[in-house]
Amino acid sequence: MSTPSLTRLDAPSAPRALALVLHGGTQRSSDPVDGRSASWRRMAAMQRRIAPDLHAAGISTWLLRYRVRGWNTTGRGPQEDARWALDRVREEHGPLPVVLLGHSMGARTSAYVADDPAVVGVVGLAPWWQPDDPVGALAGRHVVAAHGRTDKITSARMTRAFVQRAEAVAASTEFVSMGRVGHYMLRRIPAWNDVALRSVLAVADRA
Repeated sequence: MSTPSLTRLDAPSAPRALALVLHGGTQRSSDPVDGRSASWRRMAAMQRRIAPDLHAAGISTWLLRYRVRGWNTTGRGPQEDARWALDRVREEHGPLPVVLLGHSMGARTSAYVADDPAVVGVVGLAPWWQPDDPVGALAGRHVVAAHGRTDKITSARMTRAFVQRAEAVAASTEFVSMGRVGHYMLRRIPAWNDVALRSVLAVADRA
């Protein structure tokens, strides 16, 4: 796939905000993301589940599919793809407020591209946030992070530390403990969907 793509579930009338959904990935890979990608499919399922309630609140959802699966040292690929998607929102809707909803690598990508003027906040699900990831792009944004205690892929402790660092610049921060669940959001699926929905609505309402 030479360009990223978007799965759009648009509100029936002119939206007041938009949730840009960013799926996870892996540390290193140049493999393309296709319809069989488990990371993409998980977020597509979440998008379908929460979209009706977001539509009722006047919020559209667009799910980005990256060109390749990997962060690949710099994160340049997913960041470029996310900024491409934000440009598409701007082309169609002008200065519409955008909430970034990301899982794992999608949350990491969100933290880097949140400096886009349209972005009002980031909702990270089991984020892949590292000690050297900067928080400057979150200045003036609302940040919500949800993480399970038994995640063996990414670290709830690192997520708490990142949120604490972000407090210095963000408009607001919140950490939500998901209890004894792992990384892939395959247990307590309704709870993950609920925290995603509630957090997107809360960030959009604060904007």
